[in-house]
Amino acid sequence: MKTVFVLLDSLNRNAMQPYGSRTVQTPNFSRFQQRAITFDNHYVGSLPCMPARRDLHTGRNHFLHRSWGPLEPFDDSFPELLKANGFYSHLITDHHHYFADGGATYHQRFSSWELVRGQAIDRWKAEVEPDLTTLKSAYHPVQHHRTNYMINRQSMTKEEDYCAPQLFKMADEFLQKNYQANNWLLQLECFDPHEPFHAPPRFRELYPTSYEGPILDWPIYDRVTETPEEIAELRANYSALVTMTDEYFGRLLDVFDAHDLWSDTALILTTDHGFLLGEHDWWAKNRMPVYDEIAHIPLLIYHPDFADSGGTRRKSLTQTADIMPTILDMAGLATPDDVTGKSLLPLLTKDDECRDSLVFGYFGAAVNVCDGRYSYFHYPVVDAAEHLFEYTLMPTRMTTRFSIRELLDATLHSSFSFTKGVPVLKLLPKTDHGGVPVEVQGMPFADQQSQLFDLQTDPGQTTPLDDPEKVAQMCQLIIDNMVKLDAPAEAYSRFGFARPDGGVK
Repeated sequence: MKTVFVLLDSLNRNAMQPYGSRTVQTPNFSRFQQRAITFDNHYVGSLPCMPARRDLHTGRNHFLHRSWGPLEPFDDSFPELLKANGFYSHLITDHHHYFADGGATYHQRFSSWELVRGQAIDRWKAEVEPDLTTLKSAYHPVQHHRTNYMINRQSMTKEEDYCAPQLFKMADEFLQKNYQANNWLLQLECFDPHEPFHAPPRFRELYPTSYEGPILDWPIYDRVTETPEEIAELRANYSALVTMTDEYFGRLLDVFDAHDLWSDTALILTTDHGFLLGEHDWWAKNRMPVYDEIAHIPLLIYHPDFADSGGTRRKSLTQTADIMPTILDMAGLATPDDVTGKSLLPLLTKDDECRDSLVFGYFGAAVNVCDGRYSYFHYPVVDAAEHLFEYTLMPTRMTTRFSIRELLDATLHSSFSFTKGVPVLKLLPKTDHGGVPVEVQGMPFADQQSQLFDLQTDPGQTTPLDDPEKVAQMCQLIIDNMVKLDAPAEAYSRFGFARPDGGVK
């Protein structure tokens, strides 16, 4: 079996024509939709970037146990399982987090990998004494702290210098060389349309605005305070980047056409999470509740054995963790016992109820649940970081190692169901000076109010419901999922639930 897995970053499904966009031009996503099966109720699991990738590799959610971190020694990893069973796996990426402390064990699971440098704040070009005054003069003041980006951008003067064109060129080279071989997986991972929303002029010109200020293409993870012109500029820059990504994805489709890869190669398109573009008066992700603009993500799958189903859609409730067992199933490999995700291959034949609910969220914030119609954000009922611990054998976060102080406080915890009998370190979470849990980049969570929404009557999640009976039902679904994920015992107390093993709140 041959599989191409295209993983984009921060792709809002509402910016795709296959999911109803009327403002963003994505003709190649629509072109692929005609061949693929489109999943309409696909959701995230652990958030944000690297936690989502751990779910992708392992086929289970980890946000109840761990923040941003590497793959653990006991983690299953689908490219490594492929490699161990005679399949070749290759990663092409510009995701610089793979090469930081908190992501350094992911790319090593592949048979080979290629990295395109210079994306976003990648520590790429060395300027010991940059001319910051000149650099900053070209950018909106809210972006002046993005020094690495301003330096990197100086090296992107032509379209072929941008990361996405380089990535898709590498994918073309891989396919031209290997398309006649068998038993391989290509993971093409494009950081776009993640911020910064920097697209070549020919794409940006498709979305004119009246904004006349300096470069504004990187929204701050915060509440919306910008002028209408600034909001329009940021959204236009995002639209341009999505359209650029769509065009280069179309070039991948051209290779499929030229070599008839449709006859023997699967193609999967999805993202790690969505992105808020001013909806709910927020930008981006991480701090606010996990609204559907972040949680409800695109998934399109083409498989040659199900080509006759091209253009159809599925309503089944699916999740990021389902990708791993699906890829293994495509390769004819068994799913490890630790996996809680479900193979989606049966759904390519017909729509069916894959599960009754799923949970998702950030470590330290709400546990969120969706049953396909209702979504519910359930925040902790205790103060600050009470009953919150990280469980790991790889004590790094994003771009740093755990501090010595944190490690001095560590204890050893007996194994979880997925650690293969191995005990793990139990560590206090990252907090601010007031002892409040913070997102991995040091930002506090906000708007921490438990809320219930009916997605059928209120898809924009603008009017919370007051329905204690339904909330109780959703809480029971959370508990059911926590049991499946072998959540830490203290997590039940943190969220105000009675422990299934008879423990007290």
